Amino acid sequence: MLNPTECILYSGGARGTETCFGETAEKYGLQEVNYSFEGHKVDRTRGVRVLTSEELALKDVSLTYVSRLMSRNYSTAPLFRKVLQSICWQVSSGHEVFVVGEIQADGTVKGGTGWGAEFAKICNKPLYVFDQIQSRWFKWEKDAWEHVENPVITHRHFTATGTRFLDEEGVEAIESLFARSFAK
Repeated sequence: MLNPTECILYSGGARGTETCFGETAEKYGLQEVNYSFEGHKVDRTRGVRVLTSEELALKDVSLTYVSRLMSRNYSTAPLFRKVLQSICWQVSSGHEVFVVGEIQADGTVKGGTGWGAEFAKICNKPLYVFDQIQSRWFKWEKDAWEHVENPVITHRHFTATGTRFLDEEGVEAIESLFARSFAK
């Protein structure tokens, strides 16, 4: 079992999943880094790391590529590009990724959260998703989602992101994940 004081949660501090992960991490004594950028509103301010325009540019991604990969159309607005870049920083920083959201029929995760999950796949990071519709955890294994019972955080540096519309089962999934992973 990991010592929580030696662990760092990388996230974005947004309302919903990221705030719940951050609050739970703080209760357990974990360190926290929330990537943001100038002009971006975050709900969670503990450990905020404001990325410079140069740092954001290091994680630039083609919106055409992301749209094709995800089989959906994303906004070309500069703010949205910065959000995708900051998600790349989050995923790159952690050794495993935990997401709360909804897995769609095509295997992608719904919404902007989906880019974080897809980038984790591209980076070949262990990826877990709690699907709020199915009320279960899944792990990405090579090219498909597999149901997993009671995953645990196994790396000191991990990433968490997900839906802004976190429900009670999502909250319970996050709290149970921490309880299984860290002695309190």
